Amino acid sequence: MNKKKNALDGGNHAALWHGRFTEGPDAEAIAFETSIYVDSRMAFDDIAGSIAHAKMLGEMKIISRDEAEQIVNELENIRHDLKNGSLQINESAEDIHSFIEGVLTDRIGEAGKKLHTGRSRNDQIALDERLWLRRAIPDLQKRIHTLIKTLTEIAENHTESLLSGYTHLQRAQPVTLAHHLCAWCWMLVRDYERFSDALKRIDLSPLGSGALAGSTLPLNREMVASFLSFSGVTQNSLDSVSDRDYFLEMSSALAILQTHLSRFCEEIVLWSTEEFKFIDLSEKWSTGSSIMPQKKNPDFAELIRGRTGKVYGNMVALFTMIKALPLSYNRDLQEDKSSFFDAYDTVYSCLGIFIHMIGSTKWNVDKMAASCFGGYANATDLADYVVRKGMPFRTAHGVAARLVRKAIEKKCNLEDLSLEEMKSESDLIEEDIFDMISPRACMEGRKTTGGPSPNCVKEQIKQLKNFVKK
Repeated sequence: MNKKKNALDGGNHAALWHGRFTEGPDAEAIAFETSIYVDSRMAFDDIAGSIAHAKMLGEMKIISRDEAEQIVNELENIRHDLKNGSLQINESAEDIHSFIEGVLTDRIGEAGKKLHTGRSRNDQIALDERLWLRRAIPDLQKRIHTLIKTLTEIAENHTESLLSGYTHLQRAQPVTLAHHLCAWCWMLVRDYERFSDALKRIDLSPLGSGALAGSTLPLNREMVASFLSFSGVTQNSLDSVSDRDYFLEMSSALAILQTHLSRFCEEIVLWSTEEFKFIDLSEKWSTGSSIMPQKKNPDFAELIRGRTGKVYGNMVALFTMIKALPLSYNRDLQEDKSSFFDAYDTVYSCLGIFIHMIGSTKWNVDKMAASCFGGYANATDLADYVVRKGMPFRTAHGVAARLVRKAIEKKCNLEDLSLEEMKSESDLIEEDIFDMISPRACMEGRKTTGGPSPNCVKEQIKQLKNFVKK
């Protein structure tokens, strides 16, 4: 009868916790609890943390300097071998920590077994996650930068291109395409800054916190933090090993960023319809229909919009998992990585696709300009006209509303009413009203900071370009 493989089999690659047990879980249990298929992406972070830890152990004479040097040199060899592909991660290992330590011990023997001195997987994984985030967040921010740059370059060419602004998906007031695109850019700026803010709190080393209560060995946590270029160390060992605020905060920031992409994609979908026809998506970033030959579908925008649900779901999964955990470490926390990494990968890929899609889009400026006519988007400007002549705004609002009613009854635009018809509602209205309520005049007259006038938008574009250069 064949003996079932269990956690105690495998020599140096046996589970790191096997010593207390005379028998271990069988293969099905091991497969259930292993995490290497998720945490293997942190292999280089695990090696970096282990090198810093080994150096500190040597400096503090907890192990000999020769042993520390031997460990460090072989860890660097392992890193090199992983990079060039001569060493493959064994997915039968329990986790990436077990794999790295197992390979190390296979190669250098007893000295390798000293690496874990004064360290627990609890503080080790918390360190690896923070190290990984310090690498991953700047990569994500580069894509945000690229998208802002792409949008501002488009905006620069459209500071005069009229477009109706909308509220409730009803035509509201004339703006420009550049003004509209800048609105999306400022959302992305806030996204970028949220990640930068999160990095400040991530940039603390938890290593040396042990399982939960530090160590009786003379560990130098600050030295390890310095080796790894952290700004400092975490201040409570219980909190250090059980904290996942960095994943909660990052998953929230990812969800907000994905929300912005989804909202933008909603407009892409609407604007590409025959009913709007504001844009023409590149054929490279559209798909057809298996049955309707004429179709050109905005599938990529729809997929980004659809995958927003995954990002929300992963965020909720993280919050739900952590909400009832007592201090300190609980194995539930192993599940943090699959949810977070999936959210990160989704947002990262969506950003890349969106950049290509929006950068290749053609803008139908004539169709956009036409949206400023026929919806009485100049009614507020008519009210402002008589306000400047001394009429209270509430009274002026009524004047404009009644003139809109006249135009609706006549089935004409507001500017098509005669001067006599306008003066019937207020003697303050003069011939110059017609110059003041054209869509372009309405747009150009809005010169408050952040407004749609060309000069205001050019200032926004200048600020956004400076932001991207930082």
